[in-house]
Amino acid sequence: MTKILGIGVVVAALTLAGCDRMTPTERTVVGGLIGAGVGLVTADFLRADPNWTILAVMAGATAGALVARNQATNECAYAVGDGTYRVRRCR
Repeated sequence: MTKILGIGVVVAALTLAGCDRMTPTERTVVGGLIGAGVGLVTADFLRADPNWTILAVMAGATAGALVARNQATNECAYAVGDGTYRVRRCR
């Protein structure tokens, strides 16, 4: 298990290093693909049924795309507390 985790960290680091010269759209797509992969691996590790696997992949893709987009624009959404959000520079 430790060996697999180490390999995953190295692959992720190399993948992120390649994102330096991408356009924001390319970065969002790559972030979505990485997120989907993480969701799939997590669902497989937890031995989820096919329905939960699909949900994990979709959630991972969404989260990965949002993180990549926020890093490209340096804008993040912060909850106000009344159910609304404000978009500002990431802290």
